[in-house]
Amino acid sequence: MRLRFLGSGDAFGSGGRFNACFLVEATAGMFLVECGASSMIAMRRFGVDPNRVGTVFVSHLHGDHFGGLPFMILDGQFYSRRTAPLTLVGPPGLRERLTQAMEVFFPGSSKVERKFATEVRELAPGQSATINGVTVTPYAVEHLCGAPPFALRFACDGKVLAYTGDTEWTETLVAVGRDADLLIAEALFFEKRIKYHLDYATLKARLARIGARRVILTHMGPEMLAHRGDVSEETAEDGKIVDV
Repeated sequence: MRLRFLGSGDAFGSGGRFNACFLVEATAGMFLVECGASSMIAMRRFGVDPNRVGTVFVSHLHGDHFGGLPFMILDGQFYSRRTAPLTLVGPPGLRERLTQAMEVFFPGSSKVERKFATEVRELAPGQSATINGVTVTPYAVEHLCGAPPFALRFACDGKVLAYTGDTEWTETLVAVGRDADLLIAEALFFEKRIKYHLDYATLKARLARIGARRVILTHMGPEMLAHRGDVSEETAEDGKIVDV
């Protein structure tokens, strides 16, 4: 399994980074974890053919995590001439919120017939599902976004990839990341604690309990970016490639 950070930033592009978007290449095919608003720009920047992406998994319904989906769908329709099916996977409410976003950005676009099938799958917390060869388990976390927010745990190619999504600390994250080959963890702040988001100090104090084999920090705000040299864990960068 190979992972590439197409976007490792927070909602506001701190440090000039793209919104959350992780590209995974596995035996089952190529999939995205998150598709933030800037993700089509990131895919073009790093030479990724969006037609090769068969599935997109979304942790929660904030624009910096799912807002690139309308653009990806319309790119497939008008520019990339997509014919292969596209599966979009996320929490309850994804179908409705995606339709709303498409109608706000491009009125009428949600109703236009396309040359490729678009399937929306909504996950239930705690229930594993195998979708296009990838097994995903969603865990409920603490983040205010108008729909259930998830941390996600993926299994494919004999490896486990875990991702906190956006959340304040919750004991659920121990199960999400337990013994994972790679844990991608939010670290919006270095020490400052705010509701609904993780800071590095809080995460660091609990990493031994989680027991992930490798940890990479992402979704870093200005304070955290200024302290990258003060942490022992890896930090994500746009374009960074990781073999899991």
